[in-house]
Amino acid sequence: MMKAIRGAHTAAANTAEMIRSCTLELLQAILAENDLRAEEIVSATFSATRDLDAAYPAKFARELPGWDQVPLFCVQEMHVEGSLPSCVRVMLLTERDHAAAVQHVYLGEAERLRPDLKRD
Repeated sequence: MMKAIRGAHTAAANTAEMIRSCTLELLQAILAENDLRAEEIVSATFSATRDLDAAYPAKFARELPGWDQVPLFCVQEMHVEGSLPSCVRVMLLTERDHAAAVQHVYLGEAERLRPDLKRD
């Protein structure tokens, strides 16, 4: 069964290390919340706001076990005046043998994007 899982997190600064940190924290939370394995991921599309240009978020996904075979793609998030700055977003396309409910994950200031999904 094909499912898409969304998530977002904010970086504390426009540095490669901060982009790495928020990307890995976001992906690890998505994997844990969805009991997801790398081999179930068909592809991952990352976006970053225009103020985050120190590194590609997808580069850091390769650090996770099994992600060396996952097709990854990065794009710049469309700029909308007043939108949330310093934000990395991801959409994972997954193929799973079961119909488990999807848990979208929004961390840091990105929780404002989806208050209906706020985690306790």
